Amino acid sequence: MSAPHPRNRLSLTGYLFIAHVLLLTAALGITGALWIAQHDRDIDRQYTERVLAIARSVAVLPDIRAAFALEDPAAVIDPIADRINTATGAQYIVVADTDGTRHSHVNDALIGRTVSTPPGPAARGQEWTGVQTGTEGRSVRAKVPVFDGSGGVVGYVSVGILEADVDSVAATALPAILGTISAVLVLGAGAAYVLSRRVRAKTHGLEPAEITALLEGREALLYGVREGVLALDAEGRITLVNEPARAMLELTGDREGHRLDELGLDSRLHDVLSGADPGADRIVLVGPRVLVCNRMPVRVRGQDGGAVVTLRDRTELDRLAGELDGARTLTRGLRAQSHEFANRIHTVAGMLELGAYDDARSYLDGLSAAHARTSTGIAERISDPALAALVLAKSAQAAERGAELRLSPLTRIAEPLPTELRSDLLLVVGNLADNALESVAGAGPRGWVELMVLRHPAGEELPHDLVEVRIVDSGPGVDPAMTAEIFAFGFTTKVARDGGSRGLGLALVRQTCESRGGEVWVESPDGSDAPDAAEFSAFTAYLPVVETAAGAGAGAR
Repeated sequence: MSAPHPRNRLSLTGYLFIAHVLLLTAALGITGALWIAQHDRDIDRQYTERVLAIARSVAVLPDIRAAFALEDPAAVIDPIADRINTATGAQYIVVADTDGTRHSHVNDALIGRTVSTPPGPAARGQEWTGVQTGTEGRSVRAKVPVFDGSGGVVGYVSVGILEADVDSVAATALPAILGTISAVLVLGAGAAYVLSRRVRAKTHGLEPAEITALLEGREALLYGVREGVLALDAEGRITLVNEPARAMLELTGDREGHRLDELGLDSRLHDVLSGADPGADRIVLVGPRVLVCNRMPVRVRGQDGGAVVTLRDRTELDRLAGELDGARTLTRGLRAQSHEFANRIHTVAGMLELGAYDDARSYLDGLSAAHARTSTGIAERISDPALAALVLAKSAQAAERGAELRLSPLTRIAEPLPTELRSDLLLVVGNLADNALESVAGAGPRGWVELMVLRHPAGEELPHDLVEVRIVDSGPGVDPAMTAEIFAFGFTTKVARDGGSRGLGLALVRQTCESRGGEVWVESPDGSDAPDAAEFSAFTAYLPVVETAAGAGAGAR
């Protein structure tokens, strides 16, 4: 055996916690960066709009516009600009003419000198905003033209705020942003820890390698066994069905997630799978198969977790059991004949001791003739050895029970039957004959059963040969209310009449006939209360002589 793999140092809980924290950190880092960048853009936009508004306000002042016509514009413009500069908190307000000569500045020494940055579009009558470096440093500034009364450009107003002041305002928001991100990270880490512990509880503390081993083991177990396995959840939905179960239940396509009601199952099979018919080793018939079902409820920590149903195919076992029952029937017939012959030999021996030789000879002649008539009659009408032997055994079995098995004059099997047809015919005749004998057993002495087995040749109305089996008995008959369900599993002639244990007899007869494309039915009494009203059981079965899939498959159904 190979050495076991060492356990990972980091558990599943640790993996999940670290992975969640790393993902959360990356997400919050990206979110914080975008948040700060957006905040900086908003601050820049606000200050740009602020300096533009100040510049526009100054440019439209009548005193400023009129001052450009004076000999010394700075004497009027600079005081006005200083007052507005103090009121608005701008870094500077410069009013200059179109050639760039200053008429106002925070530094009076620079008045009358040329500006450090060109007027740009403002000298041509257009507003401009942006960031430039001047005598006061790098600043966010706006330049707005000043128009005279006729609409001509006589100068412009430049207002600026240092970029360092803008950055300091933007930086005041960083603690709040970083604090919010940190708080969310702490809360997310706590949630990641709780989630990882919850996952550990859901997986019962199993690590990934152990979960993988369990999954592989489950797949190998469920899909490697020959028994069918079908799993249901608490709502009755299929959660798993392996290939043997699909074949046994004749399911096609993907059935996981479907409810049992959606599968179109036989009512008894549905009851067994759903738990409506509880118990162990429940027998169900699905097509040509005889299945044994066991349903085990699943409880997970005290809660209903559904159920697991196992299915075993015992079709071949029941077929072998039917052949064994046939052998037992022959044995019982031989035993009955042996017992009857022993009594007759004792009778003959007594006659000989009494000296009644003529009576003994006459008695033996009568016995020989009766036995010859019975055997010869069966052999003449039924050429198949196995079927003839079964009829002879059933005749002896009927005699042992005080009844009579009659062979109808219409009976005719002119040649030996194919192996697969013979097996099906023995099952049908054996079960129907046993049913009839059970019926007449409780009806008192002098009961009788009449059997007819006739092979109809193919013709215009029949595309193939057809074997007809008809059994009529003198018993009390089948309750008319039960004729529709007597061939269902759990209903046999014996159950209907005397409450005996349930069996598969009539259900197997119907299954065998239908698997060959034939049918079987029962005729019930007329229900009349008149004293001379007839009571009888009449079962009729038709078996087409065709090659079935079961016959092609080594006789297994």
